Amino acid sequence: MKAYTVGYGGRKPDEFISLLKEKGVKAIVDVRLRPEHSSMGTYARTKDPQKGIQRLLGDAGIQYFSFVELGNVFLEFDDWESRYRRLMDQAADILLERLLRVPTPFCLMCAEKSAVRCHRKNIADYLAATGYEVEHIE
Repeated sequence: MKAYTVGYGGRKPDEFISLLKEKGVKAIVDVRLRPEHSSMGTYARTKDPQKGIQRLLGDAGIQYFSFVELGNVFLEFDDWESRYRRLMDQAADILLERLLRVPTPFCLMCAEKSAVRCHRKNIADYLAATGYEVEHIE
């Protein structure tokens, strides 16, 4: 089982899609807490699947899933990383339940370009512990 992570921050849509296609990604799992913010431009989730991130990915033949339950609810705290890790320690089995049914290879997506500065790394660590091979697309 293969999974990737990626941050779209600073990437042009064409570059973003190219990275996903190079890896053979079948599905994007959006782990942003508020994916509908219009300030995200092309990467915003919209009510109309013919716009925003759904259209960008759909045109490339990549499925889109939004799992807000995996969003970083602690982003405003200086110690968000330890808080998020504690949340995963206590509730990963419930939080990852839907994720484990997504076709592989899938890719966790957030705004932060660097995986080491993003909560998606914590999610990826739990996936790796359950037998997934995880690669961060930088």
